[in-house]
Amino acid sequence: MTQRFVMDPSSDRGVYSLLTALVTPRPIAWVSTTSAAGVDNLAPHSFYQIVSTSPPIVMISTIGEKDTARNVRATSEFVVCGAPTRLIREINLTAVEFAGDVSEFEAVGLTREASERVGPPRVAESPYALECVSTEIQSVGNGTVIFGEVVYVAVDMEVVDGGRVRIERLDPVARLGGSQWSTVGEIVELPRVDLQQHVDCWNPPVKLVGKGRPHGWADSAVDTDSARDIVEHAVTEQV
Repeated sequence: MTQRFVMDPSSDRGVYSLLTALVTPRPIAWVSTTSAAGVDNLAPHSFYQIVSTSPPIVMISTIGEKDTARNVRATSEFVVCGAPTRLIREINLTAVEFAGDVSEFEAVGLTREASERVGPPRVAESPYALECVSTEIQSVGNGTVIFGEVVYVAVDMEVVDGGRVRIERLDPVARLGGSQWSTVGEIVELPRVDLQQHVDCWNPPVKLVGKGRPHGWADSAVDTDSARDIVEHAVTEQV
C-alpha cells in the first residue's frame, strides 16, 4: 500500500506551502495596472488561468488585497503580460512591495508600451499582452479573485511561426513551491483520443517534438548591485 503524507487544512498552518508545492507548475500573469493617482504598477501572479474563450476571460487571484486588486477596483482595467525566462530576475523584482508612489517600471528598469484599448501600459520587453477589462471581483476565503475580459491581444511576431505560437520561442517561466521556478523542458505531442478511437483501441504514440531553448539568464538587463539595493529597502511578497 502506498504511504501518504496527510494534512487537515482546517488545523494545519502549512497549507499555503503545501498547496503551492503540489499545484505546479503555475503560469505567471505579469500584471500591469494603474492606480487612481496615475502610478503604474507591475506584479507577477501565479494564481492565473483561462476561464472562458467566448467571450475570452482570464482570472487572476491574490492572497489578500494587494496593489493589483486595489487598482483594478479603481479603474476596472489591467494588462496580463507574458513572463519569459530571459526576464526572470525582473519578474521576481516586481514582486517587491514598493511604496504606493513608486512604479515598478522605473524601479526595475522596464519599458512601457502604450496599450490599444486600456489605460495600463504593456511591458515592451514581454512577448505578449492581453488587455483586459474587469468583469467581476470576488472575495473567496483569503483570496481576491479578479475576472477580466480580454479586449485586445498583442503578440510579438518573433514568437510566431506559420500563424502559430511556438512554445520554445515564447519560453515561459512558471512558479513551483517555495523559491523554485521552472522553465520549458522536454516538449511532447500526444493527440487527444475520442470515444470511437478508444473503442477501436487506438493508442497514439507520445512524440518528442523538442525542448525549450537554452536560457541566457546572464543577459538580464537588471544590474545586480541595483537589484540588491532595491530588495534591501523593501519586503518581497509571495508571487
